[in-house]
Amino acid sequence: MIQFDFPWLWLLLPLPLLAYHGLPAYRAPHRKLRVPFTVAFKDRIEQKASPMAAGISRAALALRWLIWALLLTAAARPAYLGPPITHIEPRRDLVLAIDLSQSMSEPDATTSDGADTPRLVAVKRAASQFINWRTDDRIGLVGFGDRAFALAPPSREHDTLQQILAMTETGMAGANTALGDAIGVTLKLLEQSDRPDKLLILLTDGNDNRSRLDPIQAARIANNRGLTIHTIGFGRTDTGTDDALDAPTLARIAGMTGGQSFLATDRTALERVYRTIDAMTPHNAEELRARPRRELFWIPVLIASGLLLLHLLADLRSSQAQPQAGWRETERREP
Repeated sequence: MIQFDFPWLWLLLPLPLLAYHGLPAYRAPHRKLRVPFTVAFKDRIEQKASPMAAGISRAALALRWLIWALLLTAAARPAYLGPPITHIEPRRDLVLAIDLSQSMSEPDATTSDGADTPRLVAVKRAASQFINWRTDDRIGLVGFGDRAFALAPPSREHDTLQQILAMTETGMAGANTALGDAIGVTLKLLEQSDRPDKLLILLTDGNDNRSRLDPIQAARIANNRGLTIHTIGFGRTDTGTDDALDAPTLARIAGMTGGQSFLATDRTALERVYRTIDAMTPHNAEELRARPRRELFWIPVLIASGLLLLHLLADLRSSQAQPQAGWRETERREP
């Protein structure tokens, strides 16, 4: 598709013709010259233009008008627009923080058919499905145990993220749970983010027993920085051990940041939780459309320049031939 940026310039197309017919002819000032052979020039001065000369004049005018039209076409800025290219720009940075403590190896994540599965295996399966659903989000990954660390920054490289998620193992970050540090690392990861929507999905099966940053204080900072936190407690709260799931703290963290808290005791319930989060989190992306543009103004400029050069050469050749013909005619008329 060819588009002109300034098509209104074509309104100037008849301007040279109007000037040619409306303005008086230009007469160059000159001094009178007396010559002894005035009679020799009399016939040339009084003779009328031949039909051939009139034809050449009309052709020259048409050529000049064509050059003018080509220059106007170039000034109208023609360009070829290619087919539109669509680019989806995510407007949300989403981080999955997954507990990798030793307790995640407990094989009590039963399925609907009664099979026992380690907790981390069930979490990786559910998180992988969730990543596949969130095609429009930039997703990052944080793992935590004794310490929290970033496994992947938020990006749309979901295939790479799936590979990193598949390689996570229980105990690789230590045996304990640094819940507050996981929020702190996420805040650090999103510190340079310019996305208007930021979300953390924090999953754990225990309580905070190793963080240097208190989870409630971390949640307060997250709220001030516009980070929403959904918490998922995966496991049982009635184990009677020191590392039992701390559901009240998870609920408080979510409530302070405008998120929601969920509990899941088996793999089926965990997958249902991720599906619920997906449903309540709209796909927030901006569609950017662009069309490749190729400038074409140089084509009429090149043609106009060529025609102008030919016209000047023709005028130069004509001006050189006329004096010689007049001189020969004068010589023939002299006695």
